[in-house]
Amino acid sequence: MSDSTTETATDANASGTKSLANRRGTGDPATRGKTTIADGVVAKIAGLAARDVVGVHAMGSGLARTFGAVRDRVPGSAKSATRGVKAEVGEVQTALDLDIVVEYGVSIAEVSRTVRENVISAVERMTGLEVVEVNIAVGDVKLPEDLEEEAEDEASRPPLQ
Repeated sequence: MSDSTTETATDANASGTKSLANRRGTGDPATRGKTTIADGVVAKIAGLAARDVVGVHAMGSGLARTFGAVRDRVPGSAKSATRGVKAEVGEVQTALDLDIVVEYGVSIAEVSRTVRENVISAVERMTGLEVVEVNIAVGDVKLPEDLEEEAEDEASRPPLQ
């Protein structure tokens, strides 16, 4: 028998159809298809990871925080986890830019290092993407008297309807 006849005999069952083993795909099921992750998904993961760091008071530039504060007061709206985060996602890598506000008295270098570590760990663990860089811009320092004024302003404002 020739090789092609042998292959046909082993690949086909009595009814002439291919066997179950040959109808299934070969190789690792994880390699069958493509997964894409949106920039917003990576930005949300990074934003939440950055906010978890002690010493980070807020995320975003002054204008973004102002609009966010108004939006947060609207009933039914959710806080934006992506405020202050820009993500660029490729097929296997991602790069992130974060705008943060730190609390007065903390080491900005230490907070930045911890934010970078936390963000890289969370994004790589959850997405499988390699984080090639995390750029951090510290746009403000929250002073203790600013916190007191915020609390007073919050208490005196009527809720939005």
